[in-house]
Amino acid sequence: MLILILYFFIAVVAIQILYYLVVFGKFAFAKGQTVTPKRIPISVIVCAKNEEENVVKFIPLLAEQDYPDFEIVLIDDASSDDTLERFEEFEKQYSNIRLVKVENNEAFWGNKKYALTLGIKAAKKDYLLFTDADCYPTSKNWITAMSSQFTMQKTIVLGYGGYERINNSFLNVLIRFETVLTAMQYFSWAKLGRPYMGVGRNLAYKKEEFFNVNGFINHIQVRSGDDDLFINEAATAKNCTIAFTPESFTRSKPKTTYSQWFTQKRRHIATAKHYKKLDQLQLGTFYCSQLLFIVLPIVLLSFQFQWMIVVGLIALRYLCAWIVVGCTAGKLKEKDLKYWFPIIELVLILTQINIFITNIFSKPVNWK
Repeated sequence: MLILILYFFIAVVAIQILYYLVVFGKFAFAKGQTVTPKRIPISVIVCAKNEEENVVKFIPLLAEQDYPDFEIVLIDDASSDDTLERFEEFEKQYSNIRLVKVENNEAFWGNKKYALTLGIKAAKKDYLLFTDADCYPTSKNWITAMSSQFTMQKTIVLGYGGYERINNSFLNVLIRFETVLTAMQYFSWAKLGRPYMGVGRNLAYKKEEFFNVNGFINHIQVRSGDDDLFINEAATAKNCTIAFTPESFTRSKPKTTYSQWFTQKRRHIATAKHYKKLDQLQLGTFYCSQLLFIVLPIVLLSFQFQWMIVVGLIALRYLCAWIVVGCTAGKLKEKDLKYWFPIIELVLILTQINIFITNIFSKPVNWK
């Protein structure tokens, strides 16, 4: 019996190394990206619901972007605070701001996809760049960096949306590390010609891509997924690319309590069950092999069965994974996170199990 478990463990380690070196290494070891400025007209789209404090801080940063031809489409999704009033003030202050006011619709009540659809239709430019109301670009050249990756064929651009660093906070390390691992996966699969998701904090596409798949209609009943479910449906090897120069990054205010972050991740994981079956398989295989990599050696080492082989396999897998994660963190300007890898990975695995079990018994709450 133990010899079968050992063979199974060897297979699990092989799968993990394959993922890290062959799949995730596609991004981790990629050459640096160049930015060739283009003058593509861009509509920056921001959808907000009860984000008064954030929009006051971050909308001016968007308006001050160094780009020759862009507008900002601000969507107020029936906010109950003063978000709309702040948007109206910005509309008067900046000539390139367009305001879309969304009232609750009985058929689409509280659905961000309905609000975004109205904003996309109101946009005057053919190329759309999305970010969230609690996000801000890390550079005045954000629009330049993201739009530079558009070509005649590449009409969808996936960007990186990181989180602000908070010193002396383990939760902050956990949030930022999970974000880096997620980016490592969707960037790598996109480079391999299998794009499966993107993040609404930093995402761009040509308007025609939206209408080619009839917008969000095929998953309108799913309250979340205006970013990842859209990309899962619309992106292909031919039309999708990535942007990962530092000027292309955005940052967001991270959650400050574990319960807030846990709720957020519940929504994300619940949405993944609507991905294409092949994408679900590749994600599920990776996460299952991660869990088995933790469980199987515990069984083998508890019986001291071939412990030298087991320890050697553990070391080999951690070395490969650490190198890839370290290179990825460096590319995404999150170098401090690589030192947390062994600890944070275990915490994330336990958290994912907790989320999976919790989602079985209750549905996550969506869009404020």
